Amino acid sequence: MQESYVVLTLAFKPEGRRWVARCEELGTATFGRSLTEAEKRIKEAVLLHLNTLEDVGECKRFLREHKVQFHHTKPRAEIKITKSVSTGTFVQPYIQPIRE
Repeated sequence: MQESYVVLTLAFKPEGRRWVARCEELGTATFGRSLTEAEKRIKEAVLLHLNTLEDVGECKRFLREHKVQFHHTKPRAEIKITKSVSTGTFVQPYIQPIRE
């Protein structure tokens, strides 16, 4: 089984005493009491979402439909975010391996 990679956009925004985290491409969201906790939780949620899509045979179709580009080699760390997000939100790229 080959492995490819996708680059997802993780967006973080403070709301009250919590941090809200969202994967822009998947629509997956969660929160945490700290930025670190929110980051950990969103990465777990993204992995669960992708594993579920894979289990039902829909991962590739879903990602292509949402215009997520596949990479056959792991992208470099210097990735530019092209997705637009709201003011007060900061984003980071997240490289996730995908089984083919």
